[in-house]
Amino acid sequence: MRSRRIAHPALVLVGAAALVAAATTPAAAEQATTEYTVLVEDGASRDAAVAAVRAAGGHLVRENSAVGMLVVRAPESGFAGRVSASPSVLGAATAKPIGRTPGSVGNREWSDVEKENTALGAAKAPSASRKAAAAQAGLDPLDSDLWGLRAVRSDIARAKQPGDKRVKVGVIDTGVDGNHPDIAPNFDRDLSRNFTVDLPYDADGGEFDGPCEFRGCVDPADHDDGGHGTHVAGTIGAAANGSGVSGVAPNVTLVNVRAGQDSGTFFLQPVVDALTYSADAGLDVVNMSFYVDPWYMNCGNDPTATAEEQLEQRTTITAVQRALNYAHGKGVTLIGAGGNNHEDLGSPRTDVVSPNYPPGHARPRPVDSSCLNLPTEGDHVISVSALGPSLTKADFSNYGTEQTELSAPGGYFRDGLGTDWYRTNENLVLSTYPRNVALADGAIDADGNLTPAGESAGVRKDCSTGTCAYYQFLQGTSMAAPHASGVAALVVSQYGKNDKKHPGTLTMAPDKVKTVLTGTATKRPCPVPRTVSYVNVGRSAEFDATCVGDAKFNGFYGHGIVDAYGAVTRGGGLI
Repeated sequence: MRSRRIAHPALVLVGAAALVAAATTPAAAEQATTEYTVLVEDGASRDAAVAAVRAAGGHLVRENSAVGMLVVRAPESGFAGRVSASPSVLGAATAKPIGRTPGSVGNREWSDVEKENTALGAAKAPSASRKAAAAQAGLDPLDSDLWGLRAVRSDIARAKQPGDKRVKVGVIDTGVDGNHPDIAPNFDRDLSRNFTVDLPYDADGGEFDGPCEFRGCVDPADHDDGGHGTHVAGTIGAAANGSGVSGVAPNVTLVNVRAGQDSGTFFLQPVVDALTYSADAGLDVVNMSFYVDPWYMNCGNDPTATAEEQLEQRTTITAVQRALNYAHGKGVTLIGAGGNNHEDLGSPRTDVVSPNYPPGHARPRPVDSSCLNLPTEGDHVISVSALGPSLTKADFSNYGTEQTELSAPGGYFRDGLGTDWYRTNENLVLSTYPRNVALADGAIDADGNLTPAGESAGVRKDCSTGTCAYYQFLQGTSMAAPHASGVAALVVSQYGKNDKKHPGTLTMAPDKVKTVLTGTATKRPCPVPRTVSYVNVGRSAEFDATCVGDAKFNGFYGHGIVDAYGAVTRGGGLI
């Protein structure tokens, strides 16, 4: 989605403000309250916006000054419209439980929408310390199952550049299990943060995030009850330590910047907070394998929306873009998952899943290319489509010349590399799996042994170093993006400079990172014929996809398949 998936001064007239306060405050005091995200208008005074909040019956809880965002507690009814009437306020959106819950163990496709069971210069010579690190970065016991590692040529790239610990990669997701044996060697607890609060029940009383395991329903910053974030982190940078799997960049530092609920939902406020934190903390690369709920597509002009829903979508568009701009300006390379709704995002189909909260409120909405799937269609985001083992576009993957920058291995359960590969777990992407999630999913028993369900789902267990750890197969553009993020981290490792603002770290301008990624990607032309039917792999005609463009750039592969070896050996000549 355009860089684009997924993961944030006029003054109020005193007389008008007084009238609003007099008309609304008494009624507001009798109402139930909730939290809102309020966005200050461009060029407006922050103090004037706070005054408008008070006049509309709300009070300030905290704020994110980097993007002009106020977190406000106010009456559930009518506040968004009242406060948005102020010229100092762009809009408001409720902060409430919204989203979807992952399925049980099986061949899971972490779908954004659908769910099933299933230039100039020369390259730098590596320093002595980097050469020493490279010599230590081999392949791990389960790497033979990582067809994606070979597809992006990380297996040979690590002999030259396995990644530098001074490069920090943020994972904006459901959390990262910092105690997993493959994650722990590269995990930075001090930099990691959790911007979410677990929500046991949704507004209708149904189970949402499950029980609160920790005080205040706030998980530690090294914990993941969803599993998705840990899987993503492993693909980026699982350590090459003789156990389990290794990541695309096995020596870089991983940072958990949690913005997703256990359920896999991503609210606006945590996403924006995670992005601005990543920028301020000096992270080099951020992976965003999600979209911001409750709207799959956010439209600036939605004729089906209520006034409050319209404000919510407009606020989301502006808030996310401000956060992306802020992060990009601070040196963060932003990588986004292209999405799993098997559509050309430049010409999207009717949105039938939004709003996805409360349950049952989704309605068909005509959408067009002006509507945005965020963050992947936000500016500065490198959007990644998904490929299967045969390097064909995965049936579920979004695509399109307006959105797709790169392609990468994301899994394709139905891919056909001969009869032995068709409809097998090995077509998916294997990566790290938190023990607590494996237990909750029923993939292992209380003693840590694989259950029949876990075995049939292809869950792996490895105890090579004496400590047992777990791994699972998943598919989705969520799995493609971290392959690209890993290569981006290798680029910064190879060509980055010392970061004067954050001593002990490296930095590289995001636009230069993008130039290397796109300039060294393996070119792949559109298939012949250009329109691909997936009927032979059990899909309906709705999945038919037409590739537009040429070998240099097209809607299926963007600039090509991300290439780790090409990036670290040829990238210096492009910057």
